[in-house]
Amino acid sequence: MVPNIEIGLNVRVQKEKERERDDASQSVSELVLPSFPRKGGQREKEMTLLRLPSIRLLLFHQVILFLFFFFFISQRTVVVDGQVPIPPRYDGFVYRKSQGTESIVVEAFFDPLCPDSRDAWPPLKQALTYYACNRYSLSLIVHPFPLPYHDNAFVACRALHIANGLNTSTTYPLLELFFKYQGWYYNKPTHTMSRAAVVDRMVKLVVEAVGNSSLSTIESGFVDAKTDSATRISFKYGCSRGVTGTPYFFVNGFPLPGSGSALNYDKWRSILDPLLRQRKETEPLHFF
Repeated sequence: MVPNIEIGLNVRVQKEKERERDDASQSVSELVLPSFPRKGGQREKEMTLLRLPSIRLLLFHQVILFLFFFFFISQRTVVVDGQVPIPPRYDGFVYRKSQGTESIVVEAFFDPLCPDSRDAWPPLKQALTYYACNRYSLSLIVHPFPLPYHDNAFVACRALHIANGLNTSTTYPLLELFFKYQGWYYNKPTHTMSRAAVVDRMVKLVVEAVGNSSLSTIESGFVDAKTDSATRISFKYGCSRGVTGTPYFFVNGFPLPGSGSALNYDKWRSILDPLLRQRKETEPLHFF
C-alpha cells in the first residue's frame, strides 16, 4: 500500500506544478496582450496586436523615405536655380528716372509686337508727362517680354537691346517705331519670309531710330551672343515675376489687377494720384 500512496502523491504534485506553470503563462500573456473574451475572434485580435509594431515600423520607413525624397528634390531645385546667371545690371529700359531716391516706380512688361502693348503705351506716356510737368517723383522702367506665340517677338526685343546698347536715348523711339509698324512683323505677313529677311527688315527699322552710321554694328548685334543673352534674361526675368502676358504692370513692386490689357489715362491717374498724395503728406519737412 505504501508504494501506491507515494505514486499517488507524486502524480498529485506533478499536476500541481503543471497547474502553476499554466497560471504563470496565462499571467504573462495577460501582461503582454489585453484580455479579450474567449469567444470567437480572439486569435485574430491577438494576431492584429502582434502585427502593430510591424505596421508602425513600415509607416516610419515610409515617412523617412518621403522626407529624404523631398530634401533631395529641394536640393536639386537650388542647384538648378543657382545655374541661372545673375545679370550685371537690372533688366529693363529706364524711360524717366526721378531725381529723388524715394520715387514711385512703375514697371511695364511690353512685347513690341503685341497690339495690347501698343495700345497701352500712349496713355501711360501721357500720365508720365503730366507727373513730370508737375514735378512729381515718378520713374518708369519697361522690360521687353517676347511672347512665344508672336513669331518675331524675340528678334524685336533683341533689336531694343541693340539700340539701348548703342544709345539709350534711341530705345523708346525704336519701341514706338515697332508699335507704328507692327503689321510688318505679324505672323501671317512674315509666314513665307526667311528669318534672315525678317532680321534685315528690322535692321532698317533700327537704323531709322539709331542712325545710318551704326549700320554695321546693328547688323552684327543680331548675331552677338551678348544681345542674345540679354534678351533671354529679359524673358526669364518676366517669368520670375509671374508675367504671363503683355502689357503687365507693377507699381512699387506690386502687380496691378487686370494686367494683360491696356490701362487708359484716367485709370493711371486713379492709381498714382493717391500714392503721390500719400507720399507728399508723409514727406518730412526740410527747413535748411
